[in-house]
Amino acid sequence: MNKADFIKELAGKVNVTNKQAGAILDAFVEIVVDSVKAGDKVQIAGLGSFEIKERKARTGVNPQTGAEIKIAASKVPAFKPAKNFKEAVK
Repeated sequence: MNKADFIKELAGKVNVTNKQAGAILDAFVEIVVDSVKAGDKVQIAGLGSFEIKERKARTGVNPQTGAEIKIAASKVPAFKPAKNFKEAVK
């Protein structure tokens, strides 16, 4: 399912136009991104939680040359699905 398909499905579920559903989805994404970027954890019951994970600096290997390289510490977005979401997918 792509974004356009999701918007059509959302519009049908909440009985709004596709344009309104698109605006709702865009607002949702913007709120989640801004909150996580600010360091907050966003938890949505039944879906899961979005947060930032920190990766420590480490040493890696360049696969072409075999030389060791240093990989800097970084922050990455992470999603942890809710228990009932995991169960539904099984």
